[in-house]
Amino acid sequence: MPRAARLDSPGTLHHLIIRGIEKRQIVDDDKDREIFVEKLGQLSTDLETPIYAWALMTNHAHILMRSGPGGLPAFMRKLLTGYAIAYNHRHCRNGHLFQNRYKSIVCEEDSYFKELVRYIHLNPLRAGLVDTTAKLDWYRWSGHSVLMGKRENSWQAWEYVLGWFGTAKKEARKEYRQFVIKGIGLGNQPHLVGGGLIRSAGGWSEVKALRRIGDRQASDERILGNGKFVEEITRQVDLDRKYRLLSTDRLNNACQLIGALCKERGISVEALKNGSRLRLASKIRSEISDILIQEHGLTFSESARLLGVSASAVAKMILRKGIKR
Repeated sequence: MPRAARLDSPGTLHHLIIRGIEKRQIVDDDKDREIFVEKLGQLSTDLETPIYAWALMTNHAHILMRSGPGGLPAFMRKLLTGYAIAYNHRHCRNGHLFQNRYKSIVCEEDSYFKELVRYIHLNPLRAGLVDTTAKLDWYRWSGHSVLMGKRENSWQAWEYVLGWFGTAKKEARKEYRQFVIKGIGLGNQPHLVGGGLIRSAGGWSEVKALRRIGDRQASDERILGNGKFVEEITRQVDLDRKYRLLSTDRLNNACQLIGALCKERGISVEALKNGSRLRLASKIRSEISDILIQEHGLTFSESARLLGVSASAVAKMILRKGIKR
């Protein structure tokens, strides 16, 4: 069965789970941990990707983040590839370090934000990496210590998280810590590490209760949220997909147009795209840019890539024709 496509757009809240290949360790010592966290923080800053909660374990990591302008795949590719290269170099090894496909779950913020922050930051305690909440407050390899004011990470969006617990910093930290402590007795909470209706509703018994009253909500394994949220996300994804298909069709049609006009005028497409300064090539570029923008709705940048010139050159050609856009 083919893998389901990623669900993502700028501003989407994701719970990410990264695992070592064949359950192997992804960090061997504190230097590895420093490298991972440094790369995570640098990318958060460079790619404008807010990170709210994180926990680096021995063979996996959890991250709660909001997708930035460049999208989730670009962020994760740079994080995982960059760290794997550094790790392999340090430990004189080759090959993959992470599972081929990290897990990303789109999360309904209003219902699950606080729960996910707590779940992620309790991971070191549940795994026995620390044995008390006092030690967890100072634990270096999760975002909890930053929220508690014990450590500093300039890149971590701790103010946004504390804002969920109060307006005054001191009181918000107190409320947050109490909330975390209350979560210790809740166990692993498997519904928070996956999507789908059974998990989102809080278990199979809740799903059966919904069905008894005739409430059959939409579900998707890639989404943690109620039926309405699932419908909104999938509808937006469908719209994005249709737009991408439309954009692809426009570009394909534009390429066909360029090929036909070049053949008609006796010039090769390669000569046109390679920046030929022949008068004929310049004339055809000007003519095609007019058609691409006015009739096919392409942008200056899209037209420029097809014609082998800069966007500013396309703009000048259009302005010379006295066309306003």
